[in-house]
Amino acid sequence: MGEAFLVAFLQVLVDKLAQREVFKYFGLIKGVDQKLPKWIDTLSEIRAVLNDAEERQLITESMQLKLWLDDLRDLAYDVEHVLDKYDTKMLKRKIMRGHHASTARRVWNSVPNGVFIYKMNSEIQKITERLQEISHRKDQLSLNIITGTTSSTKARQNLPPSSSQPDGPVIGREEDKRRVVEFLSKQERGAVNFDVVAIVGMAGVGKTTLVAQVFNEIDATQQFKPTAWVCVSDDFNLERVTKQILESVTSRHYPTEDFNQVQQYLHKELAGKKFLIVLDDVWGTCSYGLWMKLQSPFRDGAAGSKIIVTTRDAEVSKMMGAGTLVHNLEPMSNDVCFQVFEQHAFRNVNRDIPPNFESLKEKIIARCRGLPLAARTLGGLLLRKEMNEWEEILNNKLWSLSNERDILPVLRLSYHYLPSHLKRCFAYCSILPNDYEFSEQQLILLWMAEGLIQPQPELTMNKQMEDLGTDYFQELLSRSLFQKSSKNNSKYVMHDLVVGLAQWAAGDICFRLEDKQNSDHVQLGCFTKARHASYISGKYDVVKRFEAFSEVKHLRTFLQLSVDYPSNYLSRKVTFDLLPKLQYLRVLSLNGYQVTELPNSIGKLKYLRYLDLSRTHIMSLPESTTTLYNLQTLILQGCYKLLALPINLKNLVNLRHLNNSVVHSLKAMPPQLGRLTSLQSLPNFVVGKGSDESGIRELGSLSHLRGTLSLSRLENVIDAEDARKADLKSKERVDELVLQWSWSSATQENQLGVLDRLEPQRKLEKLIIRGYAGLEFSAWIGDRLFSTMVEVRLNKCENCKILPPLGQLPSLKRLYITGMTAVESVGPEFYGESSLPFPVLEDLKFVDMHNWKKWLPFAQDQVFPFLKSLSIKNCPQLEGKVPENLDSLATLRIAECKELVISISNYKQIGRLWINGCKAMVKTSGVEFELLESWQLSNISEVRFQTGEFTKGLRKVANLTIGGCEELTSSLKNEDRVLQHLISLDRLIIEGNSSLLE
Repeated sequence: MGEAFLVAFLQVLVDKLAQREVFKYFGLIKGVDQKLPKWIDTLSEIRAVLNDAEERQLITESMQLKLWLDDLRDLAYDVEHVLDKYDTKMLKRKIMRGHHASTARRVWNSVPNGVFIYKMNSEIQKITERLQEISHRKDQLSLNIITGTTSSTKARQNLPPSSSQPDGPVIGREEDKRRVVEFLSKQERGAVNFDVVAIVGMAGVGKTTLVAQVFNEIDATQQFKPTAWVCVSDDFNLERVTKQILESVTSRHYPTEDFNQVQQYLHKELAGKKFLIVLDDVWGTCSYGLWMKLQSPFRDGAAGSKIIVTTRDAEVSKMMGAGTLVHNLEPMSNDVCFQVFEQHAFRNVNRDIPPNFESLKEKIIARCRGLPLAARTLGGLLLRKEMNEWEEILNNKLWSLSNERDILPVLRLSYHYLPSHLKRCFAYCSILPNDYEFSEQQLILLWMAEGLIQPQPELTMNKQMEDLGTDYFQELLSRSLFQKSSKNNSKYVMHDLVVGLAQWAAGDICFRLEDKQNSDHVQLGCFTKARHASYISGKYDVVKRFEAFSEVKHLRTFLQLSVDYPSNYLSRKVTFDLLPKLQYLRVLSLNGYQVTELPNSIGKLKYLRYLDLSRTHIMSLPESTTTLYNLQTLILQGCYKLLALPINLKNLVNLRHLNNSVVHSLKAMPPQLGRLTSLQSLPNFVVGKGSDESGIRELGSLSHLRGTLSLSRLENVIDAEDARKADLKSKERVDELVLQWSWSSATQENQLGVLDRLEPQRKLEKLIIRGYAGLEFSAWIGDRLFSTMVEVRLNKCENCKILPPLGQLPSLKRLYITGMTAVESVGPEFYGESSLPFPVLEDLKFVDMHNWKKWLPFAQDQVFPFLKSLSIKNCPQLEGKVPENLDSLATLRIAECKELVISISNYKQIGRLWINGCKAMVKTSGVEFELLESWQLSNISEVRFQTGEFTKGLRKVANLTIGGCEELTSSLKNEDRVLQHLISLDRLIIEGNSSLLE
């Protein structure tokens, strides 16, 4: 397809031509002042008939029309490139000449030189001729102008506010869910200790959604431990799947690529444990031999372990040995399917029901065919339509088109009715592989780099590109073209049927090298028209893998997508020889490669807008990087060897996102960073003090900053008034602020003054202060006007004796206080003046408070009403008791508090309890701990309980560990039937007193 988004593309070109000062400068080129207005007229005429061309092509599949659309698309890219070339030339001249020349001189100095004029004139003439030829062919095709509200002409002001898909239980699958849960409790008699449960059903019927809900609920109960979820997909790779299971089980990366070693690690993690592993979307490419190798580490798991498999192929379930534990997931009933449709079509919308609604309902049910994916998608489409438009859409000819690529008609129709600018964004997503998890920000920054987000002030209310991107993303999400990942709630995926739709929509302009093996056999001919390419990195990527890229003359995207390997190797020939030749690139990602340097020729990629070097091993960037004047996004996250940024970084005037988080080796920011006034994100600002560094006052002009802002090396602020000039109060979109002094720096008298002047805007959500050496905190910390503050961390503020009144913060949910070694008492000053301190606090930690002696209770004894987790570690002088009236407490961790007495009798909601190294623990008789599942006791001097009563009330305890508690273990040895009350016990560990086990 690949041409359906041309309406928006041509409109962008027309707007660019009409709004720029092209004519002023190109007027010096003979004849250009006459050609460019004709471009506008011709492109506008062609754009007017594109809706008719799109619909005809969908219905007739005319080869003549397709060739015309392909040529028009290629021409549109070339026109855009000419305009970008002009923009880049003018921008470079402006930067080189400086910003302080007079207006007249600035205009004169911006006039192109002779060579540039000659080249531009030649390109413009060629494009003019091609445009005339395409216009002539348009007339021969007899295309019509379609007026009115078509799919591609919806105004952008109709975009809804951000709204995602409805959350909640899966409608109509209660019996299916009950059956799967029942299978998980069964144990088949076989040669191995695990059973395979197979969910079989057609594409789009909801297999993954059903299993995800079961998995999440089971995971929360810890009935199986460990658990893992892996998307297998149609290209079964034994090594990849095995390693992903291991990393899902352990939640960490393994650098080894030795398959036998990976299997040994996985065997060790699963042996003797009752595990649950989901293998999602298994195809027939998983042979019996591969399955036997994959299951090898599973065989020594505990009895009752389960493997859940989702598949479209019933033969796969037989081959994997599911036996009787097979659930065939059928399409939904008509009534249930319509309920799913209603959930998406009627949310937050009041509609007048027309008289013919029953007729519409019957058509909707017929179109959905019992598939929840179809019901969600159709609901998302009709949500934006008036009821009188529903009939037209439900009767559209596209429902009855032949379907050679197995694209659901409802998906094709949903794409057809997308506004044209969203069609471009969605089609671009075809470069993402199946099951790839992506973030909203990642996709928006890529869209921006490709020019797919074009603000129109009269329609978009002067929104930033990033905010428009959010609108675009949320609309595609609400139409069910994106969906939340079942593994990571902050990431998104596309259903494999939707991926197929995106590939169809993109045609041959997007290309994916699916994996290392297949890329060796790529047909070069099918790649030559590609503008955007992506690939999944391998462990060792040599230059031969990318030989197809050298055949592409106009490649804009070289996007590496790291999935399997935490650290990859890329041939030096790729970075030094191949990449500098791809001079049309807008997007370049080398994420995760162990690249140590970039060539100076990187500066040849002058149209580059997105450069991702995160997790590489570079120590510096070549100075030519600062000539990439179009660069919008520079990602350096996790470049732990990077020592400095280029001195002329200030020249990147279009830079909007400089992600230098987790780059702790930076000593300072380069000078005059304040000239980058377009910056939206700068997570780590390292304060400098010399003339060749940026001081804190440079932040003053960065008024568009948003998200996280970390200010490190604040000891370099000599004059506290410079901190005021950073103007943090005006940065209304910064929601997380980190203030950090080097812990090794000497105490400075002005640190309180600096902290006073760094008061942020009142909508801040998260505040972290590290290494502050002042004697007290500023008055703004704990001010109740910070009504949206949800998290505070105070770390190694070693000279402060008094904690700020954090109890006054009405929205505070997480509070972590670490290394406050001067604090001796926590009491009224901590609670503040609120009648109910810490009204919503859920998580509280005190760590390394070496001189803390007293924790005074709140006068009214009404404090921490919703506290769920309390942790106190390494507070050796803390005396007395922990607050007892914590009705919501679910997790308590006490460690190395040798003077503290713990009374647990009032913690009725406690689920996990770890007590190590305290003075005494008190357990009152007759108390039932109905939710306590895990209890660890060690090195407690005294355990007080009534003889014979310790294990009573512990019916739900599954894991019990006792170590170094001689008094307790001796008493338990004299109890009759120690395990009588521990009816749920799975694991008992007793250290230091083996006689009890006898």
